[in-house]
Amino acid sequence: MPHEGGPPREDTREEVKRRFGAHAENYVRSADHTESESRDRLLVLTAPKPDWRVLDVATGGGHTALAFAPHVREVVATDITKEMLEAAERHIRASGATNVRFQEADAMALPFEDASFDLVTCRVAPHHFPDCGQFARESARVVRPGGIVAVIDNVVPDDPDAARFINAFEKLRDPSHNWAYTEREWVAFFRDAGLRVDRVESYRKARDFDGWTATMGVDGALKERLREVLLGAAGVARESLMPAERGSLLRFFLQEVLILGTK
Repeated sequence: MPHEGGPPREDTREEVKRRFGAHAENYVRSADHTESESRDRLLVLTAPKPDWRVLDVATGGGHTALAFAPHVREVVATDITKEMLEAAERHIRASGATNVRFQEADAMALPFEDASFDLVTCRVAPHHFPDCGQFARESARVVRPGGIVAVIDNVVPDDPDAARFINAFEKLRDPSHNWAYTEREWVAFFRDAGLRVDRVESYRKARDFDGWTATMGVDGALKERLREVLLGAAGVARESLMPAERGSLLRFFLQEVLILGTK
């Protein structure tokens, strides 16, 4: 599906490696990634079984892989960024989990056989992918018949102007950001990949502006520019981001979708 009012697909994979490699430990420690209502809900909805083999795509700091590890036979945690994968492995090994395996992999060309997993998860990463439709097809390919594909990612409003504004805001902070889609587009990605969409849930994530910028090592000048952009949001974009200042503190919201599909 083409971007609605968005730019052409951009291959950000090398930029992802560069930026996440440099800030890998920030993501392991980030409260935004370690604490998540939607991740906890994902565990409940998928109801993992002790004999399951789980693939966690673009594992980042390894938080989702670690959450599933006590409930399944094996988790394979993948990431395209070597340094990120190493940081995730240190984090997970320190927790005492022994059933997580780590492998470098591109989300759009997964190096696994067809129907080799019971569950595929991917959390807050696809907005970096050049082709989310291809990622959905690859996920559907490697999951067994009757298996589950579960994705959590940032989404934008259906309004094209708001979608462009929020994506530009995200990309200003992190050039490896490609495009956050709408909830409706994610449903289409799943269906086009041959998955039956069983569950779609929406979440609002409060973000502390200082913490959000620090995770990517944003410098002073860019941080001030991001503040100006955020406070200048108007219309549907402002309704979605809901920026609010209290003294020196600035908070805003990002929108997230949790989508589950069965092969």
